[in-house]
Amino acid sequence: MDEMDFPTPDVTVDSVTPEELKARIDAGEELTILDARMQSDYEEWRIDGENVESINVPYFEFLEDEIDDDVLGRIPDDREITVLCAKGGASEYVAGTLKERGYEVEHLEDGMNGWARIYERVEVDRYDGSGTLYQYQRPSSGCLGYLVVDGDEAAVIDPLRAFTDRYLDDVDDLDVDLTYAIDTHIHADHISGVRALDAVGVEGVIPEASVDRGVTYADEMTLAADGDEFEVGDATIETVYTPGHTSGMTSYLIDGSLLATGDGLFVESVARPDLEEGDDGAPEAAAQLYESLQERVLTLPDDTLIGGAHFSDAAEPAEDGTYTAPIGQLEEEMDALTMDEDDFVELILSDMPPRPANYEDIIPTNLGQQEADDEEAFELELGPNNCAASQESLAGD
Repeated sequence: MDEMDFPTPDVTVDSVTPEELKARIDAGEELTILDARMQSDYEEWRIDGENVESINVPYFEFLEDEIDDDVLGRIPDDREITVLCAKGGASEYVAGTLKERGYEVEHLEDGMNGWARIYERVEVDRYDGSGTLYQYQRPSSGCLGYLVVDGDEAAVIDPLRAFTDRYLDDVDDLDVDLTYAIDTHIHADHISGVRALDAVGVEGVIPEASVDRGVTYADEMTLAADGDEFEVGDATIETVYTPGHTSGMTSYLIDGSLLATGDGLFVESVARPDLEEGDDGAPEAAAQLYESLQERVLTLPDDTLIGGAHFSDAAEPAEDGTYTAPIGQLEEEMDALTMDEDDFVELILSDMPPRPANYEDIIPTNLGQQEADDEEAFELELGPNNCAASQESLAGD
């Protein structure tokens, strides 16, 4: 049964929007979520948080007129329950069956698909370069992007195709022109928005070093080589080649204040090295990552902010709500950044999470080797990014 085919409950079920649920979580409200998806989907990807109690009971447990007492016994009856599913159909049905039995319930509109459409823009308070810098945050997958604005110009780094219109609306609201759309590398967890923005007149920029992977649209893009600079008002974005996560991995130093590291270095971990050449090529890529970190990243001033392209559940946000941290702080907190090369390689190969969902389709789509319409692209990138080398945080180790 497709979850959207469920009958409408005989009782009225209140709903909560994904944005409202996110605001309640951020406010520290204690929440109990009943996730009605299949166990495999739940284990791969779910809404979590320190103030969130999450329970998984698949929707099919509620299809019988007489629901098993063991099932109902797993669901608290002394507090409000928020029921969710993939798209919102099964959750409304499950919430209705529970309400008929006296439970206080609501359901999440559009389910996890709606959750995946939340995209927030947060100002980076500690940025001290020209203009203003924002960090885009997608809580469902941990994807991060950056918007630097100065004068009447702007540039976005690591845009997502699913939010192409959002970037255009934001620059309209800020009364500036979006001059550049820049990628740090060929992403494996989401569909890049660089080509979509380039198609509407924004200058698309990809790393020159990524072209050898088989990019089919390189002639349509501006290719960024190590040391190249892009001007946004009075702010300068400098290209810094930092291979390791991939052979073409490139960081961008935004007006000397924040290094957008893509998937090279995160506030809680370092990059995984196996998404381009697999397990066989991972040791060599890990050694290359070590060299990039030691010679290109950690040589920057200690107060230079690091901003990756992702964050995981193990990451702690800064006081301004962004996932950024000064290099000096990360060196103090992350032993991996002060290890010798052999120990570093051994560490990051020892605890890698599962590879991103659908990465074998996402990578060739980002290379231009296969096509996906907007709906297919959105479906491909649902789930966690899993781009870090560690299951847990390496900061504070």
